[in-house]
Amino acid sequence: METELEVKILGIDVESVKARLKKIGAKKVLERNMHRFVYDLMPGKTGYWLRLRYNGEKTTLAVKEIQSNKIDGTKETEITVSDFEKTNLLLNKLGFFAKAYQENKRISYKLGKTEIEIDFWPKIPPYLEIEAKSKTEIEKTVKLLGFSRSQATSIGVEEVYKKYGLNIHDFKELKF
Repeated sequence: METELEVKILGIDVESVKARLKKIGAKKVLERNMHRFVYDLMPGKTGYWLRLRYNGEKTTLAVKEIQSNKIDGTKETEITVSDFEKTNLLLNKLGFFAKAYQENKRISYKLGKTEIEIDFWPKIPPYLEIEAKSKTEIEKTVKLLGFSRSQATSIGVEEVYKKYGLNIHDFKELKF
């Protein structure tokens, strides 16, 4: 099981962030539309779920475990699968039915080994996500981009929606 080390900076000005990314030498890697099905684990357990995601390049199946809202608070067990639709059908045959279908758009950058994403989700403002192998690298990147540590959060997408007065579970489908 791998620990995700990441933070989000909510409500960003996209053009300003793009300019800062260019200024610090980050390289744009990819711009893509992402699709995911989200499933409850059986029996249901708060903070755990199954995610099938196509990110524009590959399809992955993951168990996500939110243990806290800290930088290192999410555990993930993930594998690559060959086909988004067939994997969903297989999961259905095993008794897993998606509780939601979600789309988002993502612009990905690399700065050394640090991954920086500008995420766009339906109904909420865009946000920045910074993921690295160490907390130090994340904090360094936050500062390089002109943000303070206090502006960064490690909450999950569900909590991001709550910040904007929305319950992500109210939407069986989230599309643009």
